[in-house]
Amino acid sequence: MRTANVRTIVIWTLVALVGAAGWSVLALARGEDVSAAWMVAAALGSYAIGYRFYSKFIAYKVLKVDATRATPAERLNNGIDFHPTDRRVLLGHHFAAIAGAGPLVGPVLAAQMGYLPGTVWIIAGVIFAGAVQDMVVLFFSTRRDGRSLGQMAREEIGPFGGAAALIAAFAIMIILLGVLALVIVNALAASPWGTFSIAMTIPIALLMGFYLRVLRPGRVAEVSLIGVGLLLLALVAGRWVAESSWAGAFTLAPSTLVVWLVAYGFIASILPVWMLLAPRDYLSTFMKIGTIALLALGVVIALPTLKMDPVTDFASRGDGPVFAGSLFPFVFITIACGALSGFHSLISSGTTPKMIQKETQVRMIGYGSMLMESSVAIMALVAASIIDPGLYFAMNAPAGAIGTTVENASQVVTGWGYSISPAELAQAAKNVEEATLLSRTGGAPTLAVGVSEIFSKVTGGGLRAFWYHFAIMFEALFILTALDAGTRVGRFMLQDMLGNVYRPFKNISWKPGLVLTSAIVCALWGYFLWVGVHEPLGGINQLFPIFGISNQLLAAVALAVCTTLLVKSGRLKWAWITGIPLVWDATVTLTASYQKVFSGDPKVGFFKQRSVFQDAIDDGKVLPPAKSMDDMHTVVTNSTVDGVLTAVLALLIVVVIADALRVCVRHLRRPALSSLSEAPYVESKILAPAGLVPTREEREEARDAVAPTGV
Repeated sequence: MRTANVRTIVIWTLVALVGAAGWSVLALARGEDVSAAWMVAAALGSYAIGYRFYSKFIAYKVLKVDATRATPAERLNNGIDFHPTDRRVLLGHHFAAIAGAGPLVGPVLAAQMGYLPGTVWIIAGVIFAGAVQDMVVLFFSTRRDGRSLGQMAREEIGPFGGAAALIAAFAIMIILLGVLALVIVNALAASPWGTFSIAMTIPIALLMGFYLRVLRPGRVAEVSLIGVGLLLLALVAGRWVAESSWAGAFTLAPSTLVVWLVAYGFIASILPVWMLLAPRDYLSTFMKIGTIALLALGVVIALPTLKMDPVTDFASRGDGPVFAGSLFPFVFITIACGALSGFHSLISSGTTPKMIQKETQVRMIGYGSMLMESSVAIMALVAASIIDPGLYFAMNAPAGAIGTTVENASQVVTGWGYSISPAELAQAAKNVEEATLLSRTGGAPTLAVGVSEIFSKVTGGGLRAFWYHFAIMFEALFILTALDAGTRVGRFMLQDMLGNVYRPFKNISWKPGLVLTSAIVCALWGYFLWVGVHEPLGGINQLFPIFGISNQLLAAVALAVCTTLLVKSGRLKWAWITGIPLVWDATVTLTASYQKVFSGDPKVGFFKQRSVFQDAIDDGKVLPPAKSMDDMHTVVTNSTVDGVLTAVLALLIVVVIADALRVCVRHLRRPALSSLSEAPYVESKILAPAGLVPTREEREEARDAVAPTGV
């Protein structure tokens, strides 16, 4: 035992030193070249320390997870929404569900401010805020029969604040689903490779689901090997299809993709979770984590240099071409996932608590999955920071700012202090077999260029175009898994809301209710997506500017509910664990909301932008990005809608926080008036490890359980 303790101390000391060395190099660099490997070292060292010590402290000291307590999946198992799911499969589902566009795109856009602010926020934010939120929400939802976040707010805070939370959460969810779907459409349009490969994951997932449920129950290792083998075959076959006569069948127009996405979202949200949703997410996790791990390995092997400045001039000036606004608060809004994301709280109170086998697994699934997503965000930031800054700004600045020719773009970007020649811009596009890389905004193409840069240093420059298109397809697969789980969670939220009026909806597996609410949710985000695809300034494009703020406002709701529950459940001395992140998130998001509504800079303030465009209409002028007078009127409408929605959502969140504070103060003064909606204790009959690898005690417990049967 003494030797083991010494070994453990040595190992964790080395881990801490690796992380500290990475942070030291990043923080103290003054003009010299810095390898991206130091960013990876800082991240991995910090993640390991955070998971080993902080998450364990919260799970066992604060939450006091109970391995003997039956979860909703065990008590309410109906094979549709409630189903005890192997921890490895559920980890894959949860990670795939939370890891959408945010960790891929947000860090790429935030690189405008330099690589250091984003790195600090992604790593510190996930350890002390994002992963904590995900785990604590998952724990409290599991204790409440898998209740949705809004319903927990209604039951624990009260009908007034709860109603505000329900409305805000559902509205934000529809916006998030529409944005995710639009990113998928943009990635898959005219991409037969990506469309074929992603379509094939559906029959593969169905096979895996029936394999685990019917053919070979419990054989996770077997089904994993089969699934990964078929997935790799689908990826390779996707390129064959793209180069064959079948390419036309899988080259779909954006409007066609919208129809297929809505149909898929509806079907995935009503089928039993074991049949499609869980195995498909588990399958895609191999692809996601495998690619990110290979990226990290490629960084260690190739040792690419961080070419972006640690902190750029745009951070203080607030006039960046990628997005307007100063470092505070907009870096923390732009990186909407990877550090802290309200969307995750909907998954942690949606599908996952209805499938988790043991309370003790909330640490691995809640906290661990969020660390995995944060590693994705770090690799996205690395990919954006190792390419030439001139190319980065040429790709991410709108055409209205840099023009449409490489000559014009070169001149404008050089004026910003990042020189790049027209020939270099043209060659960069040629390297990845694209006609142009100018104004490829949104972050996804920039990430693909960075990925191709890293992988081509290891495999050779001849495969640069292959890795670029592979990355584009990878991003679409990454995001689609958040769309199907999100649609199901949206159905749960709507059922909870309607259940307050008509009780049969309270039973989330009631077939008429689940079909009706699934159809409504798909129709809502499908409508915004359809209009957005057909009108460049309409539909979900209209709501895109409030994506980051709405997501972080939702995180404030989740943290407020968690803090209230910690106080009401007798954990007042530990309320700071979610209370401090709540204060920070509320400060950031309400500041950003105020600036987006009232700023006098038309690039920041919605109402100021409306005023500028309305004045131009009165003068008969057309301003970019509008191309016609009709577009000008659309911009005025969009600015008005975004300004009003931002103000309304911020007001709803203030109501939730204020009501939560009232409940906490009342509890401290008169605890007898408080009540908890926690489900009664029922002893668990399931034996399952808390982590990926069973401990010695867990193995012995499992052997003791089967010994009497002679098996």
